[in-house]
Amino acid sequence: MFKADSLPLLPGEYPVAYQKPLEWGTFIKLYQYQLTGLKAPVYFDLYYRLAVLLPNIALPVLLYERRPGYRAQSYHIVLSGLSVRLEEDKFENIEPGFPDSSTIKIEGQLMKIQIYVFKRDKKRHYSRDEGVIFTVNGQAHGFMPKTFFNRKAVGMSYLADSILIIADCSSFDRRTQEDLFMNSRDRLRSGDLKNEIEEKLGYLLKNHQGLKELKERRRREEIEGKIGDARPLVDVIEKAIKNSPTLSRLFAKGVKITNPFDMRSTGIAKEYKGKRFPSYFKIKGNFTQEKPKHCPINQRFRVQFETDAENNYFTRDTNPGEFKLSVNDDTPISDYTDNLWNGIFNLTVELPENVKVGDILKFKVEVDDVSRVNPFLIIFYVKVDPPIKKRSGKPGERVKPPGEDEDKKREKPSTLDLPNIIEIHRDEWEKYSFNRETALRIKDSGDNGYDFFINMDNVYLLTEIKGRVNVEPQILEAQYKYGMVLLGLSLLKAFEKEENEESMYDKIEKITEAVSPILLPMISSLSELEE
Repeated sequence: MFKADSLPLLPGEYPVAYQKPLEWGTFIKLYQYQLTGLKAPVYFDLYYRLAVLLPNIALPVLLYERRPGYRAQSYHIVLSGLSVRLEEDKFENIEPGFPDSSTIKIEGQLMKIQIYVFKRDKKRHYSRDEGVIFTVNGQAHGFMPKTFFNRKAVGMSYLADSILIIADCSSFDRRTQEDLFMNSRDRLRSGDLKNEIEEKLGYLLKNHQGLKELKERRRREEIEGKIGDARPLVDVIEKAIKNSPTLSRLFAKGVKITNPFDMRSTGIAKEYKGKRFPSYFKIKGNFTQEKPKHCPINQRFRVQFETDAENNYFTRDTNPGEFKLSVNDDTPISDYTDNLWNGIFNLTVELPENVKVGDILKFKVEVDDVSRVNPFLIIFYVKVDPPIKKRSGKPGERVKPPGEDEDKKREKPSTLDLPNIIEIHRDEWEKYSFNRETALRIKDSGDNGYDFFINMDNVYLLTEIKGRVNVEPQILEAQYKYGMVLLGLSLLKAFEKEENEESMYDKIEKITEAVSPILLPMISSLSELEE
């Protein structure tokens, strides 16, 4: 303890760390910590990482670089949080219409969702592997990697490198936060709550109209004009399946070519300009007590509303709209998902517990904000129908109508959807993040099956072409391409029940990369054994 008017603790000119007087405030010095991998000046790696960890920081923080040995135009930067950066830069880096707002309510706990979609190659300036950031009071408490978007239940593989979601869990009660977040604040606890969040978030993204349109547009830009005639491959695979008992059991017996593109229009839509405070909010359809909406007891139901509100009306920081959903005697609904996109508000609701078949439920929606004297009030009715049976058919199997003799056992032919094959060459490696050893990359294109990206300038393929001058290059290229297709289809089948679905595509890419050096020598050598 000592007397002083000030302490020389504030930074001086670079590289002096402590020089200017501190007359008031608090000084905290940290010892024995390591900034692992953060060797760039403070306004790069450390700034980006802190912005992700504190996406909604309450007050700005001034960061100084005072480590000797750096040359830079500036040696300090203001940390305002990721959400502020995104808002300031959105016109240059964010796709039109985004960020978008959604809400997920699970077991009575409300989670506000902000969906950001970056323009091509822009996300790397804001985050790296993070796909979903879960926050409490502006601070990150857990993450989900961007590979989450590759899941078949999400179907956003073409946007996986562009989507960033901030999920605000500040409204969760203390017990729910403890059930969800690890003390390390780097991942979520495994359990039913995490699984339900993943399921509802996946459903929300998969059915988001804006994301679906943007995904299809990105896919068109990536592969249109690169898909060649698939008929030769169909002939090769059908012949291979016919001549091989193993392939006959492994794959279906017919091969068909799917339409590689969604035929719905995916052009640039007219920019939507919503109002800060909506002038109307009304339901699409008229679900009265006499003509209610029907919902099987083992399903959820969805209703749509029309409004002129802006997309982030319910989740913005300043004067957000308030949404309430209740049933019968104003009992709050504890499980629902909603999304507002370009004037359409989609609401997906889980039926309350203890309902019975034949019940008619009265739902009440209230939408309010600071501009209104009275909230928008919408009433609709839902009738609980008997459960529907879920079909257990395997992917690719076509259900046949019953024959005249239903007891007669017969073989039921099925088909194999041929993937869309896109050849990638050296001048496109950077665009697709390929290198000389990349062999095959698979992307799930949703209803359009799979897209197979094959590196036709793979170093081992080129080495074989150069060394085997007595064989036409086109033959070696075809053997390599068709071999990779069969290998990829086999690996997809092998991993179809993989628990960690996000890693499936990475595994396939690594396996095919490992196989690529021996693929053509193996085809050549083993074919000679038969002779």
